Amino acid sequence: MKQEEEMIREAVERYGRGGVSMRELGRIYRVSASTVHRWIRGREPSKEGGDGGERVRGSGGGSSAGSSGSAEVRRLRKELEEARLYNELLNAMIDIAEERFEVPIRKKPGAKR
Repeated sequence: MKQEEEMIREAVERYGRGGVSMRELGRIYRVSASTVHRWIRGREPSKEGGDGGERVRGSGGGSSAGSSGSAEVRRLRKELEEARLYNELLNAMIDIAEERFEVPIRKKPGAKR
């Protein structure tokens, strides 16, 4: 069991350093790429003060909706904020162009097609 945990930790660390894909790690450790994916997905920050590292959850089936769900929410909120800012930027550019070049760029309400 100890060897398996060390193998998982080593595989996850190798993936974290980059330069190797999950599929390659699967071949190296003789497991499927989906197993390697589950190992990597199963990492979560250590809740104890400990060594400040990360720990690996068990490699059993189960969903990891807890920490990965909140990470997904944070990622989506960030994407939404970036899209909102991008939209605001584009609208400002259109306003400036319409004002500077005196050319209507947006369709006006009630315009015929």
